[in-house]
Amino acid sequence: MTEDPLINDPDGGIPRLLTIMARLRDPDTGCPWDIEQDFDSIAPYTIEEAYEVADAIARKDMGDLSDELGDLLLQVVYHAQMASEENAFSFDDVVRGISDKMVRRHPHVFGAEDRNKSAAQQTRDWEQIKAAERAGRETRGTLDGVATGLPGMTRAVKLQNRAARVGFDWPETTQVLDKLVEEAGELVAAQNTMSKADQVDEFGDLMFVMANLARHLDIDPEEAIRSTNAKFTRRFKRIEALLTERGKTPATSDLAEMDALWDQAKSED
Repeated sequence: MTEDPLINDPDGGIPRLLTIMARLRDPDTGCPWDIEQDFDSIAPYTIEEAYEVADAIARKDMGDLSDELGDLLLQVVYHAQMASEENAFSFDDVVRGISDKMVRRHPHVFGAEDRNKSAAQQTRDWEQIKAAERAGRETRGTLDGVATGLPGMTRAVKLQNRAARVGFDWPETTQVLDKLVEEAGELVAAQNTMSKADQVDEFGDLMFVMANLARHLDIDPEEAIRSTNAKFTRRFKRIEALLTERGKTPATSDLAEMDALWDQAKSED
């Protein structure tokens, strides 16, 4: 088979990447692993790559970010290639669709609307345009269209935001806190009296209220837990370093010592 020169052209850009993906998926000459994949099998990789992009951003590693964005772009190309094989849509359709959407949703940039708006007003306008787009489609329920593949807390916030638009929401943060205390109490009570499935259900209720509290406080719960995870990792590594200075490891230490070192790590942080 004659090799397409575009495949080895470092300046080939998007056409090169599309050609590479089409070759990988070629049923006769492609990669056996790539040929076997479908939308369902690739979806987890797509989610994973998005998280790795977020991780590179959090670490402020621009070299890694460039690499991870390439991995994420490959996921878009992969899905588009599989869709084109089914005559569902093409990569060009994806690009055209998002370009049209950006122009349509930014009338203050690409249209005649006044650009002199606050970020909050622009966000409200964005939501109104999205609502008008949804209204132009078939009638759907209030919660329809919130992707099931989102991280749990993110999806909880989006579901609650949708419900709040039609008036199903606590008006005061104190009411959310009261519900949080109630759900926490139910979870504790469930420890010794309920099945594991019921305990999981009660814990889910508690997490859902936590998402609601984050929404009322205008906090991204996923961002908050990522920050706390990073903080815990940083401080625990400091504990390990301090123990190493004493010729010890966590396994040869005890809770009292590590708790005291945690306080030291916290004060240094």
